[in-house]
Amino acid sequence: MTTALITGATAGIGAAFARRLAADGHDLVLVARDAQRLREQATELHDRHGIEAEVLAADLATDEGIETVAARLSDLRNPVDLLINNAGFGNKGRYLDVPMADELRMLKVHCEAVLRLTTAAAEAMRSRGRGGVVNVASVAAFVPRGTYGASKAWVVQFTQGAARDLADSGVRLMVLCPGFVRTEFHERAGMGTSNIPNWMWLDADKLVAAALTDLARGKSLSVPDPRYKALMGVVKVTPRGLLGGVTSRTGRKYGPR
Repeated sequence: MTTALITGATAGIGAAFARRLAADGHDLVLVARDAQRLREQATELHDRHGIEAEVLAADLATDEGIETVAARLSDLRNPVDLLINNAGFGNKGRYLDVPMADELRMLKVHCEAVLRLTTAAAEAMRSRGRGGVVNVASVAAFVPRGTYGASKAWVVQFTQGAARDLADSGVRLMVLCPGFVRTEFHERAGMGTSNIPNWMWLDADKLVAAALTDLARGKSLSVPDPRYKALMGVVKVTPRGLLGGVTSRTGRKYGPR
């Protein structure tokens, strides 16, 4: 039986990964800030699927939180076979409207934590000759639209580069780039969603199923929906100058109000 560690496990995409992996018989290490919510989730998954669910309360916006999770990933006596780096958040507001402390906190969670946790997991996995890492980014990584997208662009480039470097090690790395997903993400950031068309929304459970299929196929990049695959195809052939104007207008139309 294998073990998966999931950050941001209590809601949204992280919770969907936990449900699916538990249903598939994997033991879990559930990571989030809310210890009580983690315990309730662990109990539910254990009772429903008969798996072991370890709780690890940690704030990945702090060095202490990152170090706590990195230590668990480095534990060779209780190995983690799959890491899902899912923790993340959005800031409401345009560049210069968001306090610098909030911007730096985002970079800590989206970039530094992903780097340090991926490294801890990959080193342990390489020593065993097997393992996998899924880093959750966003289709926002592919368009010039704000600091959130910039942080996710770093996740895409880092993950794909690391995947090439570890290609012969038995360790698989994949970056997952969803579009709009019905989760607590926007509510937590104070962002309205009533102006986002229904066709742009994805289901978290279907998203996870597609992502795990892509991981099994050895992909280093997963855009798990035909609608967003088509949109990303358009983005690739659109000049950057024109794309910046389009995404700015689209952000004002479909972004937070």
